[in-house]
Amino acid sequence: MGTTPRRATGRPRGFDPDEALERAMRVFWEQGYEGASLNNLTDAMGISTASMYATFGNKEQLFRKALERYDEGQSAYAIQALTEPTALGVVTALLNGTVQTTTRPAQPQGCLGVQGALATGDSGREVRKLLVDWRNDGHARIHERLQRAVEEGDLPPETDAGLLSRYVHTLQAGIAVQAASGVSREELQELVDAALRNWPVFYGVR
Repeated sequence: MGTTPRRATGRPRGFDPDEALERAMRVFWEQGYEGASLNNLTDAMGISTASMYATFGNKEQLFRKALERYDEGQSAYAIQALTEPTALGVVTALLNGTVQTTTRPAQPQGCLGVQGALATGDSGREVRKLLVDWRNDGHARIHERLQRAVEEGDLPPETDAGLLSRYVHTLQAGIAVQAASGVSREELQELVDAALRNWPVFYGVR
């Protein structure tokens, strides 16, 4: 990615780092990691490249911070959903939350974690791995929660929690991709409603 600019001494003044990170997150969300150039990022953040490096580190470090912000903000519904008392409540909250988050007005459509590194070259290898780990962690959390539902008798004992969690996680990712392609919130909600109507029948049983 070229030579790293010399770091300034101390934190640059004259801008709000929190607001700058929010703007950077939106650029990555809309353009992906590779598509977001340093000029795109610094223009959106309203700072110089030197100030960006001094405050946030290089582009990869900035992306990591942006993903953390996304995880704690727009994607926080996913953690909250896992606290629902029933498996059906968990899945309903996850899928409804995905639709609402990926189609919210006045923000990029889709999901930062799904779109961020769909197409990256060698320079984006670490970011691609970061997002693979991020998505795998999300799946593992769902798997753990649905396995607990089996053990507690909330789901039938023959339920394949691994297959069921993969189904839910794949549906979330598909919703995000469709949202980024311009599919409306109403149509995606109809898809979720159809999936949930089958819940008493489909438990991921092999």
